[in-house]
Amino acid sequence: MNAKAFAVVLAPVIAAGGYFVWPQSSQPAIQSPSMTQAALVALAAVSSLSSHDFNAPAPMVAGPAEPIDLQTAIEQGRIKAEFAGNGREAMRATLANTGNTTLQARVEVGLVFESGRNAVVAVRPTEVEIEPGKSVQATFQTAATRSGNSLGNAPYVITYNHVPRVELLLTYAQENLELSPGAIQTAILALNENLPLSSVAKFTSGASELESKFNTDAFRVEAYDIITALGALRDMGVADSSIAMTLDPQLRIEAMIEPLSRPAAMRYYRISSDDEWSYWKTELLSGEPATRHYALYGIARFYPDVAMDMLPKWALETKTNSVFRLSALQALAETQRPEAVSVLNRLSENLGRETELGRAARGAALALDQRLSQLATVKNAAIAFRSSPVLTQQF
Repeated sequence: MNAKAFAVVLAPVIAAGGYFVWPQSSQPAIQSPSMTQAALVALAAVSSLSSHDFNAPAPMVAGPAEPIDLQTAIEQGRIKAEFAGNGREAMRATLANTGNTTLQARVEVGLVFESGRNAVVAVRPTEVEIEPGKSVQATFQTAATRSGNSLGNAPYVITYNHVPRVELLLTYAQENLELSPGAIQTAILALNENLPLSSVAKFTSGASELESKFNTDAFRVEAYDIITALGALRDMGVADSSIAMTLDPQLRIEAMIEPLSRPAAMRYYRISSDDEWSYWKTELLSGEPATRHYALYGIARFYPDVAMDMLPKWALETKTNSVFRLSALQALAETQRPEAVSVLNRLSENLGRETELGRAARGAALALDQRLSQLATVKNAAIAFRSSPVLTQQF
């Protein structure tokens, strides 16, 4: 400690000693802390100053979080980051705060990460709070920008790249949070690569389309994801005719057959509830040759009373195409009606147990019986749970 600093601290000590030299006033003194106590405090301060390291770093104190863009924080060296993604919808990050301030790091929508030839884009905003000197683990949703991405865990880095074609879609996705990851991914591939339906559909396409030069199996999704992706693109103003996936007529009937995608398909294809029966009838009688028989499954699922009367007749009519007869037998199981089991067993006998159609009827009967047993087991378990003593006591 230099002499000047020592003198400043020592002054109160000298003043304290002077208190005992000068004569005391005859007037009563105001109550105050004793000068002896003040001297001890001053000496303690001297000791503290002499032992203080002026070069030591300031203590890390967690306070109000400072908002900052993750990319900016990394560039400034305030956050050290490591990223690992699967090349499609998931990115994991390890973020370490190197400073003295709590940070609220934000992953912006549209941020592009790359790993070799792989590229993914952030599709949902994510905020992560990181205290000083601490590190946290975070995950956020991404989507591949190309179908050629190799899937598997790999390290990624943030880039300055952008994907202009999908920026409007990403904005739309923030306003429509119900969009599934599969629908967002499908829409991105439609905009960036305009893939045909056969490249993204899980169901087998009957159309003769050129296959993608990449293996796109990792990007195959259910009909629901495809139809909601196309609905989003239409809402954004993208013309249906400019999207290759819309050209395959099989998509409509596949989406209409599936109970999950049926409401979205009816909206997309503008089929009202009053017109639905007419749709199935038209598909069955004059639809695409490769998919006409699919209508039997739709009728069985959504018009089971009609199916129970109509389908046995189709299965027994020898003049009917064998594809339709086989589909009629299989569709009977889709009615989920217990009486369909006995109907199918009778059809198996009438058609001949050893014939192809007879075996198909028997197989459909067994499949339906097993499904009904499973549903009954689930239902009984739910009833037992609701009536359990513990649950009853709680409510």
